[in-house]
Amino acid sequence: MPLPRRALLRATALGTTGVALAGLAPSPSVGAPAPADGDGAAARAARRLLPRHADQFVFRALPAAAESGGADAFGVFGERGRIVLAGTTPAVRLTALRWYLKHTAHAHLGWAGEQLDLPQVLPAPPADTVRTARVPHRFALNDTNDGYTGAYRDWAYWEREVDVLALHGYNRVFVQLGAEAVHHRVFQDFGYTGEEVRAWLPGPAHQPWWLLQNLSGFPAPPSRRLIGERAALGRRICDRLRELGMEPVLPGWSGMVPPGFADRNPGARTIAQGEWYGFDRPDWLDPRTGVFARVAAAYYAVQREVFGSTAFFKTDLLHEGGTAGDVPVGEAARAVQRALRAARPDAVWVTLGWRTNPPREVVEAVDREGMLVVDGVADRLAAAQDREAAWGGTPYAYGSIWNFGGHTVLGANAREWVRAFPERLARPGGALRGTALLPEAADNNPAAFELFSELAWSDGPTDLGDWFARWAHARYGEPDPKAAAAWDRLRRTVYGTTREDGWSEGADGLFGARPSLTAVRAARWSPKAVRYDPAEFAPALGELLEVRPGLRNSSAYRRDLLDVARQVLANRSRTLLPEVRAAYEARDAGRFEALSGHWLDLMDLLERLLATDGAHLLGRHLAEARSWGGDAAERERLAYDALSLITVWGPRRAAAAGLRDYGNREWAGLVGGLYRQRWSRYFADLAEALRTGRAPVQTDWYAVEEEWTRSPGPLATAPRGSTHAVATEVYERVVAER
Repeated sequence: MPLPRRALLRATALGTTGVALAGLAPSPSVGAPAPADGDGAAARAARRLLPRHADQFVFRALPAAAESGGADAFGVFGERGRIVLAGTTPAVRLTALRWYLKHTAHAHLGWAGEQLDLPQVLPAPPADTVRTARVPHRFALNDTNDGYTGAYRDWAYWEREVDVLALHGYNRVFVQLGAEAVHHRVFQDFGYTGEEVRAWLPGPAHQPWWLLQNLSGFPAPPSRRLIGERAALGRRICDRLRELGMEPVLPGWSGMVPPGFADRNPGARTIAQGEWYGFDRPDWLDPRTGVFARVAAAYYAVQREVFGSTAFFKTDLLHEGGTAGDVPVGEAARAVQRALRAARPDAVWVTLGWRTNPPREVVEAVDREGMLVVDGVADRLAAAQDREAAWGGTPYAYGSIWNFGGHTVLGANAREWVRAFPERLARPGGALRGTALLPEAADNNPAAFELFSELAWSDGPTDLGDWFARWAHARYGEPDPKAAAAWDRLRRTVYGTTREDGWSEGADGLFGARPSLTAVRAARWSPKAVRYDPAEFAPALGELLEVRPGLRNSSAYRRDLLDVARQVLANRSRTLLPEVRAAYEARDAGRFEALSGHWLDLMDLLERLLATDGAHLLGRHLAEARSWGGDAAERERLAYDALSLITVWGPRRAAAAGLRDYGNREWAGLVGGLYRQRWSRYFADLAEALRTGRAPVQTDWYAVEEEWTRSPGPLATAPRGSTHAVATEVYERVVAER
């Protein structure tokens, strides 16, 4: 009689079975121990992440589950000091490691802080654990990630980021870093000099929107040296993904060309694409032409040479307002897929589910089994939830964008995830084939990251009360009633929202808004109001402050404390501004002076809070950008590229079209720099208007913002102060006093 699956996996991992592995894909040597990872990829990752404990882990390979269509699976077994972590790929074996750390060792590795207070000898798992992936595709990273998270991060950052994504079960990772090198080479064979192609390329921070065919050339061309160094890092990231058994998703090509392409290439036909929020969009080459096929062949050949092979390619046809002109969209889509498959017959075309993308003309024209839609609004739009009908049965991944522009706002539609994902997965004949982690910037909202990542590996309904209790235990290392109370409060508030109000992210704070007494948001497309009860949220800060001292030493605790204290201040900005406005409209100069002064004092308090954490330092962000420069002039160009993205975003007409402050965030140096300068100037003018009876001055805010962005002055690159001490002050001045 065949062993149950759990027993089979355990026996395979430990090498104790002598029976046929019924229900599993054939093993190379039935009855022999499954091969240990040894010095393989998972073991090397363990040494990077847990150097003092890595020798207590044994990594073993598992065959894929035949009864689940070859699905990935992992198992956690073993005894004290010898933990056996089995999985179908090295990355899945690391997913087993994360499971062990969370559920047995009560430790945490992830985005935004860690807690690794482990005993010298690791404890045995209380019971064997076996998990099978519910979907084959676990996709990570938004098109915008390379810009809003940090286009100038180095290998040390990316090495850890890849390890963390593997720990959390992802197997398809979008890699766009260095993509400009492919275009730079290819178009020199189609009538352009290298200098002409470089003039078309934007700076690294703005390159995501160039790849989306929205803009080009801003703010300055990258140097040849920079192009080469970015390509080398991109290749290194791709190679590490492959080493771990993960698949790099590389940028596909759907027809974007430099200016004047048709004039230099007989038989080419281009369609002007107009504007995207004040930027001139690149031209689009008619995919039905023979020239398109030749460029595509060259593009994919060079890409394979530079970055290695992959089966997944991300591109959107006519993204955000692009025009097909007189080109039938269906014919264009078929030509794009045909060129892709000529380069890689088993290629999967990955496209973003966003606004009207992909249109029905596309999904009705292509081989849908060769496409994967990563749904960016799965947890946002109350309507259009029948993706099978909307996309004609095209395979898709359930995704979430809980963060736009790198906003530091806390929260996500967690209730929506645990309800909707299993419901969609259970639909008869459904097309759900994956998950898609799509915040516009990474390394934030660690609880959201953890919960969303576990959707693909859960084996039943998720009780959020229980989940957040377990999260607090692992996040801080031991049970603590105050920690549990704080996280249960966060569950009910910032993580208790749903798509019913039409949003997937929280409301940004008003300290980062361009000054106005009627401001309701900082970014043009952010929610106008807080999506939960701020009064219910605020006591979480007091509860976190009272977590017992022995659990306060981890970066995980400090980050959570900062996030909650920062959110308390951001929420206070929304109640304080109407008070300031009322005083001004009542022409009560004394009260206006007191309230506007209080506003600026809270901004100073927020600046001091943020300065305690290295990840919240604008100075460090700009230092990373400058580190890629070959000389002083290039270093300043790169710093402007990085900083302009989160302030003015682009030139005046782009800022006026709504992009300025789209990437607003509460970082030290930005809050105490540009944001405070704007509000201080604004309040001083209003005070003078009250005193003299004149009308307020109409300030050219873009000029102010651009001047500061060009020259922000000295900025700290090292944290200073105690997060707990400043968060205590936030509690006393904002929560206790109310």
